[in-house]
Amino acid sequence: MQQPIDSVWTREPRTSKSPTLSRGQIVRVAMELLDAEGVDALSMRRLGAKLGAGATSIYWHVAHKDELLELVMDEVYGEVPLPDPEVVGWEDAVTVFAYGLRDALFKHPWAVSLITTRPSLGPNAMRLSTRMAAAFGRAGFTGMELDYAGAALLSYVLGATAPEIAWRSMVDRSGLSGEELTDALHETVRRAARDHPDLISRHERYRAHDADVARAVGFDFGLSCLLDGLRARLARDAGPRTGIDRESRT
Repeated sequence: MQQPIDSVWTREPRTSKSPTLSRGQIVRVAMELLDAEGVDALSMRRLGAKLGAGATSIYWHVAHKDELLELVMDEVYGEVPLPDPEVVGWEDAVTVFAYGLRDALFKHPWAVSLITTRPSLGPNAMRLSTRMAAAFGRAGFTGMELDYAGAALLSYVLGATAPEIAWRSMVDRSGLSGEELTDALHETVRRAARDHPDLISRHERYRAHDADVARAVGFDFGLSCLLDGLRARLARDAGPRTGIDRESRT
């Protein structure tokens, strides 16, 4: 029989041997390091130094770095709101979730790489998954399509937010403001797009707009289009369905 994949969530937290060190404290300090320097900079040695604790004390609570990353990822999910769809309706519920996840990722940009590369098994992730299923179930999705709808929403938020996070990181590394970096890149864009005058013209027009506002409007536009598509999917006329489609609705 295939052995299950190890997870920090499949075992009970150990009672601390020290009154000054707990798993919650370890997670909190780990998130401070991650927010300041990113995933690559996090190590158990650096974490121990910041906590003023020996490796043995940390390993009592967290077996290795992968377990620590599971814990911090679920802390990020804990910051994401998702109202009860029975109270606010499914569209408002998933809209709040989308904006809440976007805000949490801006606050913890390192979380994007974790969410997209490892399973989310913590209690906060499970709470969101359960309520998300309830929201799309209330909308009228059933079977596999209920899960497809949730995956589409999550994929949109991650896909739309990751480039914004990359841009912010680029701005921080450059030592310039966003406007200054945009101006500095303009000549590069103009040269690279010399055979595409329409692109150059559009780029010129975009420079007159506040970039942060434009990105916020763009996120809202994409989310609205996604919800429009989900509503259209629910409202489409019944017709011949493929075997896969019939199975997904059972």
